[in-house]
Amino acid sequence: MSKSATSLTGVERTFPEDEIIVSKTDLKGKLVYANELFLTIADYTEPEILGQPHNIIRHPDMPRCIFDLLWHTLKSGEELFAYVVNRTKYGDHYWVFAHVTPTIDTNSNIIGYHSSRRVPTQRALDVIQPLYKTLKDAERATTDRKQGLVNSKQILADMLEDKGLRYDQFMYSL
Repeated sequence: MSKSATSLTGVERTFPEDEIIVSKTDLKGKLVYANELFLTIADYTEPEILGQPHNIIRHPDMPRCIFDLLWHTLKSGEELFAYVVNRTKYGDHYWVFAHVTPTIDTNSNIIGYHSSRRVPTQRALDVIQPLYKTLKDAERATTDRKQGLVNSKQILADMLEDKGLRYDQFMYSL
């Protein structure tokens, strides 16, 4: 990865509210499809992105515990809605409200994953951004990555318990 891909610019990008970013991956999370909006906002060409892990666009401020929850949910055959901040090829960032689902074949086997992403509301981001900062701070507070993940997952679980909500209910409430 080039230096420009790892440097953050602080520039936030948006996309039209009536458009949807779409991508599909194989079982290992490698991109097999990216629509034109995905390519445009992330600054990649189709040849650059196909075959790459979807996390090529992962922003370093995105809490690992959210992706842990995402993968656990998807592997169980369920869908997940989540707010995600992504990084472009050149270090800009953009927020999305993602709907991620397993792709199922005719024999009910998971054969990949499909994600549709919309522009999130500012009201939702006003809640999500401080929460994600708290979760990420907990992950960074220890040199033991596993313990950091455990700590952030516990913070998320405690917050949900305090609200009396499951994760999906919390997402829908924003």
